[in-house]
Amino acid sequence: MAAPSMKERQVCWGARDDYWQCLDENAGNASRCQQLRRSFESSCPQQWIKYFDKRRDYLKFKEKFEAGKIQPSQSPASS
Repeated sequence: MAAPSMKERQVCWGARDDYWQCLDENAGNASRCQQLRRSFESSCPQQWIKYFDKRRDYLKFKEKFEAGKIQPSQSPASS
């Protein structure tokens, strides 16, 4: 696979940003963002799509954790 050109990267990142914005505006309801998801998938290499999907999940988890909405699991101490 050849590395995407600067123009191709910008198109990919723009499609990703539009899709993520749609998800944010629709409380993560992906069914309302299908057209943007298709644009994202057609604009980016498959490996990048996987990475960006995982990155979004991580960033959303981190945001909730830092806001105190998620607590680390407490396991009982072993004796």
